[in-house]
Amino acid sequence: MDTQTELEAAAFRQLLKHFQTHTDVQNIELMNLADFCRNCLAKWYLAAAEEKGVAMDYDQAREYVYGMPYSEWKDKFQTKATAEQMAVFEAKQAAKK
Repeated sequence: MDTQTELEAAAFRQLLKHFQTHTDVQNIELMNLADFCRNCLAKWYLAAAEEKGVAMDYDQAREYVYGMPYSEWKDKFQTKATAEQMAVFEAKQAAKK
């Protein structure tokens, strides 16, 4: 593994740790501010695994990103999105079309 890949991997691990520690930050907030969320990271991780021929499904990728099964994370930490959050999200999605 080259140095750049090692640095990128370390930064990614730190990003995951940050998201796993800051469970108060909701995915809708991430989507509205940064246009990506934990689920996006899981999809990117899964795509990378598939590209390398690593057997994995979306649930396994989400468990890696969330640090626990997604259903458990949702039960413990996910809150209902506010009407304002959903309006921002929907407006951003419409703007992409």
